[in-house]
Amino acid sequence: MRKFWLLLVTLLVITGGAVWWFRVPLGELWRTTTGGVELGLRETLQPDPKTYAVLSAELERWRTDLAKRHAAAKNEAGRKVVENDARELLEKTLPAMMRCWLGTPWDFNGTAAKPGGGRIACGYFVATVLQDAGFRVDRYQLAQQASENILRSFLPKDSCKLTIGKEYGAFAAGVEKADAGIYLVGLDTHVGFLVVGQDGFRMIHSSGTRPWCVVDEGRDEAHALQKSNWRLLGNLTGDPQVLKRWLKADKIVVKGT
Repeated sequence: MRKFWLLLVTLLVITGGAVWWFRVPLGELWRTTTGGVELGLRETLQPDPKTYAVLSAELERWRTDLAKRHAAAKNEAGRKVVENDARELLEKTLPAMMRCWLGTPWDFNGTAAKPGGGRIACGYFVATVLQDAGFRVDRYQLAQQASENILRSFLPKDSCKLTIGKEYGAFAAGVEKADAGIYLVGLDTHVGFLVVGQDGFRMIHSSGTRPWCVVDEGRDEAHALQKSNWRLLGNLTGDPQVLKRWLKADKIVVKGT
């Protein structure tokens, strides 16, 4: 998989890397502007539909290859190796795909099918990224569900951790200690992704508050996460059944439909 990782690293530098390295200037822009903050951030965070299409196509190609290896494995140990490869692949590629949407405007009824292709609601952002990452799910059905049903469409109830009324500092500290992975997070009236790693977590979501677009936020900037009383969290890439369903291209039955 060496060629893939070289390609992926290059694409990550093009997409997410620029945002990460310029996070300080972006923070200053946020703090020092008022009425023009939305416009300023949108001009800086340009959607990248071309890289998104490449990542989606490459991910599908690797999914097909991994699925063949998984089917050909002679025992559970062999299948486990393939599932670990699938997890590593998704955890590297999904954040890059999400960041291709940065700057895409939010709208409560937004249904854009690609980065910069219109406006996108929070549920449609989550559903579209997952569909384009190879999960066989109807993005329209998924996006129109409550956040709990979005999580439960992929994960069993006992894999989702619910907290109600928990002080944000304690909640965030718990997330930072959690297993690495791509998490779905459901809030009072919102849904998004948490990318959890050794350096903490990032929340990537289509924000219904300033700057009214898809954003990539750290612990202190994730105001939607801070203000929510109800938080439901599930590790998408940490669940073996989710990985198997992705590998086999099994249809995801949307809860609530």
